[in-house]
Amino acid sequence: QVQLGDSGGGSVQTGGSLRLSCAASGRTFSSYIMGWFRQAPGKERQFVAAISRNGRATIYADSVKGRFTISRDNSKNMVYLQMNSLKPEDTAVYYCAAGAGRYLLPTRAEFEYWGQGTQVTVSS
Repeated sequence: QVQLGDSGGGSVQTGGSLRLSCAASGRTFSSYIMGWFRQAPGKERQFVAAISRNGRATIYADSVKGRFTISRDNSKNMVYLQMNSLKPEDTAVYYCAAGAGRYLLPTRAEFEYWGQGTQVTVSS
């Protein structure tokens, strides 16, 4: 089991940057695929990015490709989401997630553990 605490959200203007962080508890962090999801008001939670256990493979939603970068540091039990060139449509609560599945897939069902969420607001 793993517990997740995400942070780093805030308010920025269009074109700005933010770096989200997620701290994981437990000694088995490196055994989990890690991901980020987001949920805007009135919408379903959607996939943003995910990273493999060793950090060598990543996948992204089309809407964030080229602007967001997911990374992890297994020595610190941390995963990050660097968000550049932010747009108003990126406004949402962002959630860190961990999954013990075998494959790196962009689906919510692959992730069993969730952070509490951190708000990102992008103004035009």
